[in-house]
Amino acid sequence: MDSLAGIFIGSFIIGLSGAMMPGPMFVVVVGQTPKKGFWTGPLVVLGHGALESLLVGAVILGLAEFIKSSTVITTVALAGGAVLLYMGADMLRSAGGLTLFGQNPSSANSAVNVHPFWAGILTSLANPYWTIWWATIGLGYLLIARESGPAGLAAFLTGHLMSDLAWFSVVSSVIAGGKHWLTDGIYRGIIRVCGVILLFFAVYFGWHGLAGITV
Repeated sequence: MDSLAGIFIGSFIIGLSGAMMPGPMFVVVVGQTPKKGFWTGPLVVLGHGALESLLVGAVILGLAEFIKSSTVITTVALAGGAVLLYMGADMLRSAGGLTLFGQNPSSANSAVNVHPFWAGILTSLANPYWTIWWATIGLGYLLIARESGPAGLAAFLTGHLMSDLAWFSVVSSVIAGGKHWLTDGIYRGIIRVCGVILLFFAVYFGWHGLAGITV
């Protein structure tokens, strides 16, 4: 997990687990793709990624000294582990009732008619889950990746953005080309796998936090 490949893979999996849960970005992609085509998903992710890149840059530049504190690292790691534990358990609990195409695009009317790039930014800012994710899981992994220097941070951000791009490209492709090959059953199975993986990362984050206490 401490290698660049491990940071990338871990960031990708955690990001994918979050991206796959239905939310505002998903609703916008579903609502706009029939009219604007496959590139809706990638453009939404581009806006979302631009905002997240600015956020990561702000954390690195503005909070560089603050996040070096062992107390901060330990606290964030434990908080991130707790959130991952909840998310993983909740994904396993709710997987049986999830449906990929049961969302109602009208619930995101404020963003459905906006250009996909700006919709990616607006839906991120309007989503409380996004803020909670970055305040706990995202920051926790960012602190761990930071221990490997700039290359670790690059691996973290790249893995995270690639997970969003991969998932929402699939969603756009399925909607634009027909939804026959990705069924609700397959989707629920993927969610269950991601839930188990999140439980693993919850243990990993918790261990990292507890290690900071014992040092």
